[in-house]
Amino acid sequence: MFLTKHARNKTAVLACMLTTSSLAIVVALPAAAKVLATVNGKQITDDDLKIAAGDLRMSLPPQLEGKARDSYLLDFLIDGELVAQKAVAEKADQTPEFAKKLAYYREKLLMESVLEQVAKTAATDAAIKATYDEAAKAQKPETEIHARHILVATEGEAKAALKRIMGGDEFATVAKEVSKDPGSEGGDLGWFTKDRMVPEFADAAFKLEVGQVSDPVKSPFGWHIIEVMDKRQKTFPPFEQVKEQVTRYVVQKAQTALVADLRKTATIERTEPPEPPKTDKPTPGTTAPAIPAPAPTPGKK
Repeated sequence: MFLTKHARNKTAVLACMLTTSSLAIVVALPAAAKVLATVNGKQITDDDLKIAAGDLRMSLPPQLEGKARDSYLLDFLIDGELVAQKAVAEKADQTPEFAKKLAYYREKLLMESVLEQVAKTAATDAAIKATYDEAAKAQKPETEIHARHILVATEGEAKAALKRIMGGDEFATVAKEVSKDPGSEGGDLGWFTKDRMVPEFADAAFKLEVGQVSDPVKSPFGWHIIEVMDKRQKTFPPFEQVKEQVTRYVVQKAQTALVADLRKTATIERTEPPEPPKTDKPTPGTTAPAIPAPAPTPGKK
């Protein structure tokens, strides 16, 4: 029986609609995970590899990249699967201890999934930049100096070093020859603010003018001869330099706020009172992000 022209058109439209719908369903379905290995019939996929990469990101050898990194992770998953299968064969998954640990890690994963979502929502470009601007505006004017020193064990050694410098020897040369500070090249301490050094050292250094050399100065580390090379007002670091640190602060603040809100509406009963805090540390998420400090130097508090 032949279809009329009108019927044929309807059939064509219906076929087109079915084809389009089928295509939409196919597009909507997530791509199947790629099988990378099979261990006694158990498949290990690229999705498993991504999860392992996230879990082990802090402990992976830093030199591993690309395919070498993937191969390392796959070997880790294969070995883990073999050991896990042995554990199941020995019924280790049926013990009360295993059930307790499983419950603990389930709650830990649930917690992490919520906190990860909070982090994504909080760490917007606008929020990060606003936090940076607020911290930059709050920074008080502060002097920092660029200095170098010679560190020796006795006052006599310090006086001998000072005599050489006053006699015309280069400060850096004397420092390399006699200083007991292995962390500074030629005695150079770089730039630092007064609060970064022990008081005895800081008080003497910040009284000097540029180019001046101190008399012997005693500190808990020994005897110092100090030369101030330059002075300046401390500047706030550029946004790109501290963006990661500010981002961590924004995320921590949002996560801390969430937990605090949940505590307000929860019924929490402790069987024993908590230990009182031993120090007056600020509550996380309540202070502005700290400005990155220079690398630790000899004489540091």
